[in-house]
Amino acid sequence: MKLWDKGYAIDKKIEAFTVGNDREIDLHIAKYDVQASLAHAVMLEAIGIITSEELSQLKTGLNSIATSIEEGVFTIDDTFEDVHSKIEFELTKTLGDVGKKIHTARSRNDQVLVALHLYYKDHLKQIKTKAHTFFETLLSLAETHKDQLLPGYTHLQVAMPSSFGLWFSAYAELLIDDVHLLNAVSKIVDQNPLGSAAGYGSSFPIDRQITTEELQFSTLKYNVVAAQLSRGKNERTIASALGALSNTMARFAMDICIYMSQNFRFISFPDELTTGSSIMPHKKNPDVFELIRGKCNKIQALHTEMLLITNNLPSGYHRDFQLLKENMINAFEDISDILDIFNFAIQQIIVKDIDLNDEKYKYLFTVDSINNLVVAGMSFREAYQNIGDQVQNNTYQPDLGKKHTHIGSMGNLCLEEIRAKFPK
Repeated sequence: MKLWDKGYAIDKKIEAFTVGNDREIDLHIAKYDVQASLAHAVMLEAIGIITSEELSQLKTGLNSIATSIEEGVFTIDDTFEDVHSKIEFELTKTLGDVGKKIHTARSRNDQVLVALHLYYKDHLKQIKTKAHTFFETLLSLAETHKDQLLPGYTHLQVAMPSSFGLWFSAYAELLIDDVHLLNAVSKIVDQNPLGSAAGYGSSFPIDRQITTEELQFSTLKYNVVAAQLSRGKNERTIASALGALSNTMARFAMDICIYMSQNFRFISFPDELTTGSSIMPHKKNPDVFELIRGKCNKIQALHTEMLLITNNLPSGYHRDFQLLKENMINAFEDISDILDIFNFAIQQIIVKDIDLNDEKYKYLFTVDSINNLVVAGMSFREAYQNIGDQVQNNTYQPDLGKKHTHIGSMGNLCLEEIRAKFPK
């Protein structure tokens, strides 16, 4: 069944190419299409297009379909083009002519658009919730390990003293910035596009405020052309925000891979969280963190894909938009899984005591030594040259007792202040 069926058959090769794998992808937005159809039916009854009895029948039919979706028994076989045609078919099969009225005053274009808005809105909320859980885990680890020193690096060279408390809470605070972006994107998709029809509105006296309230959107996308133009723009913006969150996690995962290596040996994980080698029995590979890194980098590439697909499209609907759905939905599914597994794994991290008397950390405290001389009355430039000469002459002796106490330093992590910053 096709919503645009005019009584002739389309070439099978053309059909296979144009439909693609929409049936599989559409299972992710099926429940949102039902939600939008329920709201649309309520509106049709309110403006007198259908009767209250017909509305009652449509509600019963749509709720039955919603139940089948929730139970995982709803399918879209290859006799249907997409989820929208499948739902209308099921309604018509059950309700007869009443089911045929559900498409009145709307187009498949705004059906897809509103279902995607609802999907994005719902899943952005889920991602933010999981990001907050991860945030709290990192702050807890920062508190637990706040007094354990960790060498800090610049240019991958030993630089200055840091701590595990700083390391964990640094990535926690970065998540706050990522959630700010997710909140901004949520505001963008929290606008009801339903009623834009094929992109130019309808001659029916539809009431778009009703569907806005029924679907719990905070506002309308008032201009019907703007509503259609939002497709593509939504995906580009979401991909950028998901990419920012992915960047934070990819960098953190990279740190973990480095810190687990024998050359660093700062951390480890229980054997059951690592994998082995088929020929090297000593190996404990950080596969989960390497996959997190790779998947996050893949998500960061999504914005470029969304941009290139939609960059030079004129106003109105184009079939190119069909290509946005699959990888956008996959990105949401992937980043949700990444947040879950990262939060699960990082809680089991084993932080090791680091011997800062090791020769390779000998110059870790040179900046502290310079500062000691400055406090004693020497100018910074003279102190820098003094310690520099000691390094060159191999006479430098580190002072491990210097305390860092300013806001945000390893002696003053401000964990509660960071916690208070997380967007409500």
